[in-house]
Amino acid sequence: MTDFFNTLIDRRGTHSSKWDAMQRLFDVSPDDGLAMWTADSCYPTAPCVIEAVRHAADHGIFGYSLEHDAYKSAVQWWMKERHGWDIQTDWVLTSQGLGNAIALCLDIWSDPGDPIVIFTPVYHEFAIKIEKSGRRVIACPLVRQGDRYELDLEDAQARLTGHEKMLIWCSPQNPSGRVWTPDELRAVADFAARNDLLLVSDEIHHDLVFPGTTFVPTDVAAPDHRNRMVTLTAASKTFNIAGQRTGNMIIPDDELRGAMQRRLASLDYKPSALGVAMITAAYTAEGAAWVDAQIEHLAANAALFDDGINAIPGVHSLPLESTYLAWVDFAGTGMSPEEVATRIREDAKIAVSPGPSFGSGGETFHRFNLAAPRSIIDEAVRRMQAAFADLQ
Repeated sequence: MTDFFNTLIDRRGTHSSKWDAMQRLFDVSPDDGLAMWTADSCYPTAPCVIEAVRHAADHGIFGYSLEHDAYKSAVQWWMKERHGWDIQTDWVLTSQGLGNAIALCLDIWSDPGDPIVIFTPVYHEFAIKIEKSGRRVIACPLVRQGDRYELDLEDAQARLTGHEKMLIWCSPQNPSGRVWTPDELRAVADFAARNDLLLVSDEIHHDLVFPGTTFVPTDVAAPDHRNRMVTLTAASKTFNIAGQRTGNMIIPDDELRGAMQRRLASLDYKPSALGVAMITAAYTAEGAAWVDAQIEHLAANAALFDDGINAIPGVHSLPLESTYLAWVDFAGTGMSPEEVATRIREDAKIAVSPGPSFGSGGETFHRFNLAAPRSIIDEAVRRMQAAFADLQ
């Protein structure tokens, strides 16, 4: 499938937030710039997913539809086959993507003004969702040990007041690509239990794990804490179908699941029929084979990118265990964060996610999206080396 992932597709002018918003947000023109910020991929989704869309289009009718067992059975099969996670189909509820799922969790299980715990640096939308809902962010910094981030639960405990309601957890870790061990996951679940926190585990990148590393769902690592756990998953990053706005909330506990079901009913929520059809087609053996090929492509992209970026004095791309998001530290250049950002934006003409947006610990970093044809990675490395050529 090498040619498949290296197919260049022009996304400009297609209402792609990744490409068509880069001028407004980063002052980088899509005409000659590279979009390496938003976490979606720049190659087509799996053929089995495309075929499902064609089948729906050929049918020609897009009326009201029922939630169906085939979708939930596909999710159940995928979790067991890909992650060794035995779930029941009635644990699966859908949302309009995981951002919506996080907002729903905040709405149901906390009140305005409540403090919500996150470990930083972390996906910037956690803090944004917390603040938009009128809650308060309690940021607990991770500790960087070489190329890995580690938990400091003693420090985290000292930051809590006893009024916190929820811990929003990221596994695998975005932006660093860190895959947590079962022992670390159990420690986090124990921490949540000690502090009477609902544990909302965002596991959206769980399929994009590199060879030599094993992802373990938090529920598998800490099943004794199911009474306070909500796991969020989606096919959106894996198959680049985030625009279908369909995510999963997997909730084993009857009481928690009932609360979510009631809120969904009160909002008259139903999933997108086309999104459901696409994910049902994706969560198959054919989809799994495509994902395996994609991971090979991403691993090769990461190796190419790291070699080129790490050749720039003072710049270091942390080795990835998962995701397609390179986390690059510019601290060694001695430049201010503003100068680094200017060189990336104006000289290299690349739109990237600025590290400070990920919270404490991200001040000297930028995040680069590597889910693209190999030629894009080659070009990005060339541009970055030219932008920082005076350091050579």
